[in-house]
Amino acid sequence: MTAAFMDLVDVTIVNIAIPSIERDLGASFGAIQWITAGYALAFAAGLITGGRLGDIHGRRRLFLIGITAFTVASALCGFAPNAETLVAARLLQGASAALMVPQVLAIVHVTFPAHERGKVFGLFGAIVGLGAVSGPLLGALLTQWNLFGLEWRPIFLINLPVGIAGLILGRKYITESKAPRALRLDLVGVALVTLALLMLVYPLTRGRELDWPLWGHLCMAGSVPVFAAFVAYERYKTRKDGSPLVELSLFRVKSFAAGIAVQLTFGMVMGIFFLVWTLYMQVGLGWSPLRAGLTGVPFSVAVSAAAGMSVQLLVPRFGRKVLQAGAVTMAAGMLLYIWEADRYGTAIHSWQMILPLVVMGVGMGLIVAPLTDAVLSEVPREHAGSASGLINTTTQMGNALGLGLVSVVFFGVIDEERLAPSTMGQAFTDAFQNSLWWVVAVLGVIFAVMFALPAKPKQHLEAGALEEPETGADAGRRPAEPEPALAR
Repeated sequence: MTAAFMDLVDVTIVNIAIPSIERDLGASFGAIQWITAGYALAFAAGLITGGRLGDIHGRRRLFLIGITAFTVASALCGFAPNAETLVAARLLQGASAALMVPQVLAIVHVTFPAHERGKVFGLFGAIVGLGAVSGPLLGALLTQWNLFGLEWRPIFLINLPVGIAGLILGRKYITESKAPRALRLDLVGVALVTLALLMLVYPLTRGRELDWPLWGHLCMAGSVPVFAAFVAYERYKTRKDGSPLVELSLFRVKSFAAGIAVQLTFGMVMGIFFLVWTLYMQVGLGWSPLRAGLTGVPFSVAVSAAAGMSVQLLVPRFGRKVLQAGAVTMAAGMLLYIWEADRYGTAIHSWQMILPLVVMGVGMGLIVAPLTDAVLSEVPREHAGSASGLINTTTQMGNALGLGLVSVVFFGVIDEERLAPSTMGQAFTDAFQNSLWWVVAVLGVIFAVMFALPAKPKQHLEAGALEEPETGADAGRRPAEPEPALAR
């Protein structure tokens, strides 16, 4: 949970400090996008590989390597002398998180019996809410306090004591586990999926800054056959030695395929919203990082409260209708925010944003907590770990795509060359509203795709009744149950 919390905080804490980083390092808009999108891209590209390495070499070992590398990368971010170094350190940080985070679900899977895992998903929902609360607030406070004259740098340096504590506690309390049979890392699959992701996201991120060159369009179009080649190779790898990077048979499960589509599009929603929201408040409205961070507290509290309630009370009774209600509620909050931004313009106050933010937060909480359980509900038990790794990967890929699309939906509305200081606030307000309209449209797609999810997800209690009784300690000591695809 500490590792998951660190990752969530590190994503949200950076957004609030973006204007400070931009001023201090003289970073371009393209560099700023890479500081955020680079982390998400490296994370997404490495998640499947990180989970597979845990299967092969031991999940505890990979977790400890990942958290150590993450801590070192955080130090490099904190002491970066220029934007280029910071971008490189963020890529390293994302790759380190890709080693660390997938081991969390895998370790949970071999430690807890099935009937207890539902509680863990509920805990994940609370962690998401807590991370959403802590990230912006910590980012705002650390930036505002300007500790030792370091300005934005403490937002990365704060990871050092947390990472060291996680390393010490992980060595003491986590039991080692591996896949029950010898596996090989699919290096060709790793190369193909990483190349395809880079070909798709890099042009999206840099396209606007480079005036959408022809090579960018060709690169994005070329990512499609590379993804197709990856799928074809994974089929061949399955037939050859049964050790592919991705278990393609999972996509024959209707609820899983639909859930992956929801995860991808919902990740895009989050990638777009959180970045444009920060730019709107701090650059467009000229608010301080602390004011922007405090403005987001009602949203974060609403996410946390709704997440806990949805898993414990609503989903067992209403099933997928809870997730669909979340999509509708979130869209309603976005529409309310669009209306307020249009009505009050640059004179809008923090308190006027409370209602749309709470409505949006409730909607997000109703989706984010039960979605993983719904996606996994009809997946064969032996592939649960592989499915979990794919869920994380598609969410992060969606986030990276969303951050890249900010170039189109937000900056595409702003004409920087003709932007005078007196018109900046209104220009950013208009761009913010345009971005939210795109998000509402994507939420409509998500609502429709959710019909493919099971009406009422199978509960872990059902799986627990079929398993051999085992304690968490016993499961942690003997991981060699017949689950060859754990956390791939």
